[in-house]
Amino acid sequence: MTGLCGIELSGPVLNASGTFDAIAARRAFGDEVLERFPFSAFVSKTITSAPRPGNSPPRLFESAGGMVNSIGLPNKGLAGFLADDLPQLGELPVPLIVSVMGTSREQFAELVAGLAEREQVAGFELNVSCPNVESGLIVGEQPSETEALVESLRALTPKPLIVKLTPNVADPAPIAEAAERGGADAVSMINTLKAAPADPLSGLPWLGAGSGGLSGPSVRAVALHGVRRVAGAVSIPVIGMGGIETGRDAAEFLAAGALAIAVGTASFRDPMAGERIARELAELRPEGATE
Repeated sequence: MTGLCGIELSGPVLNASGTFDAIAARRAFGDEVLERFPFSAFVSKTITSAPRPGNSPPRLFESAGGMVNSIGLPNKGLAGFLADDLPQLGELPVPLIVSVMGTSREQFAELVAGLAEREQVAGFELNVSCPNVESGLIVGEQPSETEALVESLRALTPKPLIVKLTPNVADPAPIAEAAERGGADAVSMINTLKAAPADPLSGLPWLGAGSGGLSGPSVRAVALHGVRRVAGAVSIPVIGMGGIETGRDAAEFLAAGALAIAVGTASFRDPMAGERIARELAELRPEGATE
């Protein structure tokens, strides 16, 4: 068993938010998805207070060693999530961590307060890579903003708060330290790297939104550096992600200081990648794949 800030897990492999649709998978494959669920906890797609349609297409671009996505966080909003998605996600055989995002502390507070009492919710992931309309700053790029946000949410729930850190800063350690001071129970990293692929014929931006986020094996070395830097700076757990494709990749993140890891882009090609990676990791660690 792996203990992650009070959440008991059967192993150290989670999914990265937005990369595995558990509801769609169950609709396609039936209850076998529950019997062979590929992760030890499920992190939901990021939800916002109001519904979002997402960005204009095209939304995906395949790059060397990864992909660039500009999905734009489409979701049903808090009310739709509570009515439609939460009852289904509550039937998963693993703990549920809900990813939330707002453009102000009030929006984050609305989301956390609206979900905190739901027994299906084991914890929260705070997606802090969007502008704060109160200050015009990116919350996750400013230590003071990050600390203030987490501190304001800490009073709303005793459930774990996991801050998802952006790699798009010179040094993520001060942001992680600020999250810890504010009362975060863990941090997860990395989110995608800013990227803007071009149409190979016209040279114009390929994605409908112009730019997006790079993920996949091409970001793994960046992610490992960030995890090692942050794990050495904070005492709270670190969840590492970024281009993990194999059990050996996962082992490298654990060696860098991560307590658990998350699989993202690999699940687009193989929905059972998490199960395979967990098995390969266990084979590399004969004393057991969990701490």
